[in-house]
Amino acid sequence: MTLNVYLSGEIHTDWRERIIDGAKGLDVRFSGPVTDHAASDDCGVAILGAEDDKYWHDHKGAMVNAIRTRKGIAEADVVVVRFGDKYKQWNAAFDAGYASALGKSLIVLQPPEHDHALKEVNAAALAMAREPEQVVQILRYVLNGGLPG
Repeated sequence: MTLNVYLSGEIHTDWRERIIDGAKGLDVRFSGPVTDHAASDDCGVAILGAEDDKYWHDHKGAMVNAIRTRKGIAEADVVVVRFGDKYKQWNAAFDAGYASALGKSLIVLQPPEHDHALKEVNAAALAMAREPEQVVQILRYVLNGGLPG
């Protein structure tokens, strides 16, 4: 069985690479958003034309990025949403809600200090992990029934 896994959320740490590297040898296909921050922010105006107002600049980018995000989440078997500790990731919360509304298997990856703020998101998730390696262990278990160690 191949698992399609969409990796959503913060883009400032190596959590995606740790999951992808850890899952080598598993029948997993990964996708996710554009993680080049500048490209993600500016894609709308780069493609559709400049905007004087920052709101419309951001709005164009959000709409173009949503094409990729919607497709990735819709085609995913599992959606992993990472909430980092540096920035407020409102888009990640939206992705988690969207995945939940579509009935996707949701794994939240977050530090303990977000437990209270994310209690409703965690209630919708099938698992809440602290480290990327725990996500890999979940994927391994789902695919092979193998426990760590």
